[in-house]
Formats: sequence, structure tokens, C-alpha cells
Amino acid sequence: MADVKIIDESHKISDKRGNGQLRREVWVNKLTKKITRYNLAYINHLIYSGDNGRVVGYDNADDGHHRHMLGKVEPVEFVDFEDTETRFENDWLGLRDKK
Repeated sequence: MADVKIIDESHKISDKRGNGQLRREVWVNKLTKKITRYNLAYINHLIYSGDNGRVVGYDNADDGHHRHMLGKVEPVEFVDFEDTETRFENDWLGLRDKK
């Protein structure tokens, strides 16, 4: 396999800032250094217990680029990874602020 995981992070969000966990995984092609796979997730079992607690997430596994939102999966237009990270951040912060 020509892909290598370059980011594997998990951060606990304090109860005061909304609780839950942020998960970030990114793989790149060893030769081209381009991102080939990613998984971004906000996990909070207090907000949503389905989908292993994934409240919102973006990834490109299986059937292309898509977003998970409270158990629903929908395709998303992929511009670039930075755009996807921005959309993910806006989504999870928006959900946190509604709580």
C-alpha cells in the first residue's frame, strides 16, 4: 500500500467547552504526498448515541466524500481538504453552541 497515516489525533473537549471528543485521521500517498484518505469526527454520546456517538463527521471511505450528521449520511462536494476541515469545524462548533 502506498498510503501512510500522517495524522492520528484524538482530543477530549472539556465539559465547559461542550464535552465530547474530536478525532482526526489523515493518510497521504508516500510518493505524491497528496491526501488520499481522511476521517474527521466529533463524538459525543450525550448528544447522539447512534453511530458510535459520532455527532458529525466527514470522510472519504467507501463511497466517496460524505458527511455524517446525527446518523444521516450525505455526499458532499470535495473542493480540497482544507475546505473540508473548515466545514467540519463549522458544523461541530455550531452543534456545540446549540447545546
